[in-house]
Amino acid sequence: MATVTARPPSIFRSSAFARFYAGQALSYLGDGLRTLAIPLLVFRLTGSGTALGWTWGLELLPFAFVSLIGGSLADRVNRRRLMLVCDGLRFVVMALFTVAFATGHLTLPMIYVGVFVLAIGGAVFLGAQTPSIPYLLGLDRSKAAIAALTATEQSVNLIAPPLGGVIFAIAGPLPMLAANALTYAASQVSIASVRSFGPDRPSGLPSPREIGSDIVIGWRFVMSDSALRVLSYAHCAMNFIGSIGFIALIPYLKRAFGAGDHVVGLAFGCFAAGAAVGSLVAGRTHWPLGPAMVGAFFLDGLGWLPLPFTHSLAVAIAGITFSSVCAGYRITTVISWRLRVIPEHLVGRAFGVVRLLVLIGVFPGSILGGWLADTIGVRPTMLISAYGYAIMALLLLLSPAVRNERR
Repeated sequence: MATVTARPPSIFRSSAFARFYAGQALSYLGDGLRTLAIPLLVFRLTGSGTALGWTWGLELLPFAFVSLIGGSLADRVNRRRLMLVCDGLRFVVMALFTVAFATGHLTLPMIYVGVFVLAIGGAVFLGAQTPSIPYLLGLDRSKAAIAALTATEQSVNLIAPPLGGVIFAIAGPLPMLAANALTYAASQVSIASVRSFGPDRPSGLPSPREIGSDIVIGWRFVMSDSALRVLSYAHCAMNFIGSIGFIALIPYLKRAFGAGDHVVGLAFGCFAAGAAVGSLVAGRTHWPLGPAMVGAFFLDGLGWLPLPFTHSLAVAIAGITFSSVCAGYRITTVISWRLRVIPEHLVGRAFGVVRLLVLIGVFPGSILGGWLADTIGVRPTMLISAYGYAIMALLLLLSPAVRNERR
């Protein structure tokens, strides 16, 4: 039976975290608009699921590998300065996208390069953000902070994708590209207002040898913990399977139901709503991790199962929403669990390794999903993801390391 955890002091009693949170909320709004605008723009330019797969894959592949360096940097350098540089880089990319589109010069290769650079900035930023939360709030309030940030990101996306779909249908992607650039500028202001995100005694930029040493230390720690290792591999496989279906969502909605851009935006908004609900549930409950992960994987696939067969758009969107509830719960829960089991001085390095293991499956899954949507059709592609989720739940159930995990 689930037990409600005793509530520690509100995370927003920390003025530093409250200011950081406000900037991130604005950044999430811009990201939500961009996340819809760029795929719709690519699909409008090409009509190709494969092109969508490359766009998504090129954003996630560098994110996975650069996370290793991001973790090393986060444990050694001034995180405040590091996050400011990352948001500055992302601002420049989005500003260039805006100008290039407005002048008629934005091309598909430019989009590929841009999302690649955005991924590098995002990986280093997230590497710095993760250890900053326990630094600002302490470990006892870290789960609540992660849940609040995740739920806010998804809640903002209740508005951003539907609004973005309408804006795209009427005015195209330009307003959303510009808005994302401005929200990165706002995030910089909020970060600059906080005195420190740690560490207390930054040692400066690591040398290549130190980066390599940090990666080895993080890798050894992750591999030494059986539950952490197995769950990292499981989420890698889950991201591979999930990316196959996720990258086909826009072609699925447009080809199977003839959905307009505004309907696609509504569907993505419902997806975000489900994830927000799942994150809030994770922040307020404490089920044993192993059974919770098995159940979340299984229910995730159950929500995806109607998509290959239904001819009702409402049923399809309901399935997507239910699946995202499980995903939001699973992601928030497992991130909070990692913060509990990883020593504070290793958080950046270990999380960098975990992100590599978890995200490495996204690139091949995205490319395969886009190709399958164009080759065998969108409904069989969705079926592959649905069955894959169920298989992953079964494999986790058979793993003693996960099944018996209670930390």
